[in-house]
Amino acid sequence: MIEVTTMVAASPALSYRSGRGRWVLAATVGGSAIASIDATVVGIALPAIGRDFHTGLAALQWVVTAYTLTLAGLLLAAGALGDRYGRRRVFEIGVIWFALASLLCCLAPSAPMLIGARALQGVGAALLTPGSLAILEAVFVPQDRGRAIGAWSGLSGVASAVGPFIGGWFVQAVSWRLIFAINLPIAVAVVAVARRHVPESRDPQAAGRVDLLGGALVTLGLVALTYGLIQGSPLGWGSPPVLAALGLGVVLLLGFTGWEHRVRTPILPLHLFASAQFSAANLVTFVVYGALGGALFLLPIALQQVSGYTPLQAGISLLPVTAIMLAFAARSGALAARVGPRLQMSLGPVLVGAGLALFTRIGSSGDYLTQVLPAVTVLGFGLATTVAPLTATVLAAVPAQHAGVASAVNNAVARAAALIAVAVLPAAAGITGTAWLHPAQFATGFQTAAVICAVLCAAAGGLAAVTVRNSADGADMPVRHLARHADGGFDARR
Repeated sequence: MIEVTTMVAASPALSYRSGRGRWVLAATVGGSAIASIDATVVGIALPAIGRDFHTGLAALQWVVTAYTLTLAGLLLAAGALGDRYGRRRVFEIGVIWFALASLLCCLAPSAPMLIGARALQGVGAALLTPGSLAILEAVFVPQDRGRAIGAWSGLSGVASAVGPFIGGWFVQAVSWRLIFAINLPIAVAVVAVARRHVPESRDPQAAGRVDLLGGALVTLGLVALTYGLIQGSPLGWGSPPVLAALGLGVVLLLGFTGWEHRVRTPILPLHLFASAQFSAANLVTFVVYGALGGALFLLPIALQQVSGYTPLQAGISLLPVTAIMLAFAARSGALAARVGPRLQMSLGPVLVGAGLALFTRIGSSGDYLTQVLPAVTVLGFGLATTVAPLTATVLAAVPAQHAGVASAVNNAVARAAALIAVAVLPAAAGITGTAWLHPAQFATGFQTAAVICAVLCAAAGGLAAVTVRNSADGADMPVRHLARHADGGFDARR
């Protein structure tokens, strides 16, 4: 998906400083921003949504996982659709789809309707997310791609940081419904700019049918598996619906693997996992992003229900994480380019785990300076240490012509990990039913969850120490490329 050719010229023609180039950047940043803002603000709104609909924790889990399910399951297929039928076209469809689904979320009269609308939002996000970056790769001259991607990632990082602040204010001042309504004017502007200024592009080497069956198998498999994991605690792990869902999920995911072995143009080229470095980096990704996804699902609820934070205070409490990553992620990439990725991929997850462990100190007093700030500071340094070398190691582990699909696979792995963690972690920590409405009970469960996530991250650091190599064919070139344009912003959409 990265090595592409435009339809309108034999080679990319836009420069970063050109007027049209700036419009292209604005459109791609805007499309990425609506998905980024939405992903970061929903967590802040969960307590308000739960009170409004009088729901238990399972419904709140589904508000998050319904979006991630369709996004993770369809991400690879959506990238292939853009390569085959036009990246701008699929990007625009994704933005429009996302906006319409956001309107449904805003108007949802019940929790099941909101969950269904969130699933539709995930479809739109899957369509627009690969295209936003692929368009930049396709239309800018080679010497300006790094700068364009750097600006895109930096501005997207700002959107991720601003999202919780805006969302918290909307939830506190008006209603949680406005966090979805804000997507509509942005989407209109993005589509208008894209149609006027963004050149169409596709991969001329893309041939054969897009593997939609593979996308359907993995999505339905994740749906069934997630249903079983979320409903296991309230219904009983031995109940027929739970066992049937878990069994069906496993069968569908195994069927997906078998289908990908046979299909001519798979959305998941399994031969990439023949690289031990690629497999190890993705396993580290799965563990780290799973722990993060689970902890960050519960954290906004803990801050509001246990510590008494307003939605706005909860929204801005994590800003130091983004600030630290903006300041240090590129430096981390540069260091990994000099010494290899093993050191940072080993140390970084341990620091992330230490930050998560410090969240156990959150209590009823809610003191930010002593309880929250130390945790988010350590977490920020851990992520700044980890993210750039991890991404670069994934890219370096495969031939250059497969860099696009390798990045997409790693992205999908991270999202699937967060999906499973949100489904499993609350039950593992003893947070079920209406426990989130009882501060003392939820505080105990949240402390357990933080410890579980911290241990997982420490294990991921140990795994990286014994599996990641600093070889000549390792991460040098991709890390240098990443260091040139790393924004440092933690992508909550992952």
